[in-house]
Amino acid sequence: MNTIRSVCVYCGSSAGRDPRYLESGRRLGEAIGAAGMRLVYGGGTRGIMGAVAEGVIAKGGAVTGIIPRFLIDMEATESELTRLDELIVTEDMHARKHQMFERSDAFVALPGGIGTLEELIEILTWSQLGRHAKPVIVANVGGFWDPLSRLMDHMSAEGFLHTAHQVRPMVIDDVDAIVPELVAALAGDDTHRRGRAEIVEKL
Repeated sequence: MNTIRSVCVYCGSSAGRDPRYLESGRRLGEAIGAAGMRLVYGGGTRGIMGAVAEGVIAKGGAVTGIIPRFLIDMEATESELTRLDELIVTEDMHARKHQMFERSDAFVALPGGIGTLEELIEILTWSQLGRHAKPVIVANVGGFWDPLSRLMDHMSAEGFLHTAHQVRPMVIDDVDAIVPELVAALAGDDTHRRGRAEIVEKL
């Protein structure tokens, strides 16, 4: 891989309580679209999911939504989904996550709920096990992911984290820095990183 053509974004299907979450989702989407990258995401048209997709569309970018059939009515409507460039309807969550992995060159986790957390942990686990070397970014909007850092501290202290060298997520507070960070990471430039390194050291 010599270029990032597609970015998978994990995020909440709800807006959350802090207005920065929605705003960050839209700004990230706009940056992805402006950079000519394709968004791969969970297909929802509501909450932060919807904000990211709207941002990409607003900048003329391409969007692939991947959603299990049973979630369509909960996270989107079929009429809203027609705005996406590509819609993939899977039979279950496992197929959804596999498709998202296969179609993405990099991964970004914005704020979200337990589903977002599960997706982030799974992609980091696959990295730790050597199943991929794709860039992973934790978008720490308003310190949202700080509790994860504390959990990793506890896991490390209790002796449960191994082969941490296989896990290299970037922790970035400012969503405007994410796309430039991805481009620089692909080029192998470690001097560009402005994101904090706490989670990087603990995973």
